[in-house]
Amino acid sequence: METFKRLLKLAKPHFKRFIIALLCMLVVGITTSALAYLVKPALDEIFLKKNVHMLIWIPVAIVTLYLLKGSASYMQARLMQYIGLRIITDLRNELYRRIQMQSLSFFSRYPTGVLMSRITNDVGTIQGAVSEAVTSLFKDSFTILGLIFVIFYRDWKLALLGMVIFPIVAYPIATFGRKMRNIARRSQITMGTLNTLLHETISGTRIVKAFGMEEYENRRFRAENERLFNLYIKAVSVSALSSPLMEFLGGIGIAAIVLYGGYQVISGATTPGNLFSFLTALIMLYEPIKRLTNVNNTIQQGIAGAQRVFEIIDQEPEIKNKPGAIDLPPISHSIEIENVSFAYEDQPVLKGINLSIQAGEIIAFVGASGGGKTTLANLIPRFYDVTEGRILIDGHDIRDVTVESLRAQIGMVTQQTILFNDTVRNNIAYGDITRSEEEIINAAKAANAHDFIMQLPEGYDTVIGEQGAKLSGGERQRISIARALIKNPPILILDEATSSLDTEAEAEVQSALEKLMEGRTTILIAHRLSTVRNADRIIVISDGRIVEEGTHESLIEKRGEYYRLYLLQFAGDEIPHEVL
Repeated sequence: METFKRLLKLAKPHFKRFIIALLCMLVVGITTSALAYLVKPALDEIFLKKNVHMLIWIPVAIVTLYLLKGSASYMQARLMQYIGLRIITDLRNELYRRIQMQSLSFFSRYPTGVLMSRITNDVGTIQGAVSEAVTSLFKDSFTILGLIFVIFYRDWKLALLGMVIFPIVAYPIATFGRKMRNIARRSQITMGTLNTLLHETISGTRIVKAFGMEEYENRRFRAENERLFNLYIKAVSVSALSSPLMEFLGGIGIAAIVLYGGYQVISGATTPGNLFSFLTALIMLYEPIKRLTNVNNTIQQGIAGAQRVFEIIDQEPEIKNKPGAIDLPPISHSIEIENVSFAYEDQPVLKGINLSIQAGEIIAFVGASGGGKTTLANLIPRFYDVTEGRILIDGHDIRDVTVESLRAQIGMVTQQTILFNDTVRNNIAYGDITRSEEEIINAAKAANAHDFIMQLPEGYDTVIGEQGAKLSGGERQRISIARALIKNPPILILDEATSSLDTEAEAEVQSALEKLMEGRTTILIAHRLSTVRNADRIIVISDGRIVEEGTHESLIEKRGEYYRLYLLQFAGDEIPHEVL
């Protein structure tokens, strides 16, 4: 109930609409009860007493009641659907906002497909609980109360006999609700797994085809889809069983009432109109009670979805501004990495790193894969927080400054180029879409991208496809360099920016990178050591520690780890003469 109460609190901004809808629901309940009440005068006055006056007024009353009931039903349905859809839209916006706020470690715990399922499928199940279920809960409750008043007013003894059936009905309703919530939760988990599988296989379709794994992936998908099918069938079975059970139990109650009420009419204790008015009200009770039974199922499904949505919304981001955080001034002196250690999920990655990087200096991180190069670079923009030690920029601990002002001073170009299914123009201006046409073109020219952009079908207005699928690897990389250039950051991180390119594309990109690095504090991460020879300093990282530091020439002379890595990248006759 705590989760359901939390959902209801989301309706607070729509209180006025809800009150109007509630009044309309009350009108529906009253008019429905009045129609059952009119059965007695219609039967007794018109058919038994032949009252011509009532023959005119009762049909008029019936038409008026149905008009009121229809108008009120329309108004409450429109208002409640508006409230429900508005709440779901706001909730989906909040969920997406909270996901965007999370740090990188969050995304390693929650696969993309799972998060997509939370935003689409889970939020969708909440809509039924918020709008349809709440509507039925109030409207049908008002109708039930009105009809119960009619049956007690007509014959309280028969009413007590009819009420005996309700405690019997309550138990299966509660049992079905628990089963439905459990099935709904398992269905949503399976849907998340299915979405993850879809995302992986569709985005990785080249690998699937290259290794001939289409049938294997088909089997995986079929297995998960079949699991989802079985869960849906269970949900249908539980939902379908509730109505026949309600009908059977209701039938027992009606049979008992017909038996006792018929005896009362035969004995003269009551009139046929009174009995039929009572029976009409009792039969009319069936539909709202049945809907309330289904409402319980809908609410349980919504609660299961809401619990999964609130699980994400309630997670505090690991990386956030501390109270009193200040804006970081533009870097003018240095980046100091002091005794920094970092562990991910209790696995040590970096150990006691000490490093000073001067403003405008080009530093290269090299070393074997898994040594901690990228992790160290990711600590500077606070993608993760250090486990021990601290990182200072111009004397400011980066945890004491706002994340926004810190990252505004850092540009990144990575091996995995991330572009969006948007125009070239918007991809270059990403981060500040108010950039002028001149600024965008100048950035593209500096990145050696302007010429190929102008050859695209619509130039800068060409939509480049998902992940820039319409461009080559080198073209995508030059777009990302233009994006970094237009940001004009004082600190630049280049993570394997040319490692996946062929020789011709690498030359184009390398030329653009040299322009990008001019006058900036640059951190290069590279496996290809030929790309770091001109760095001011090369930092060799192995097993999470700095093992060597110096220029290319001085490290070659040391004949240490860097020398070993350098030799490994060349076959015998290709080793530069000065290294031998």
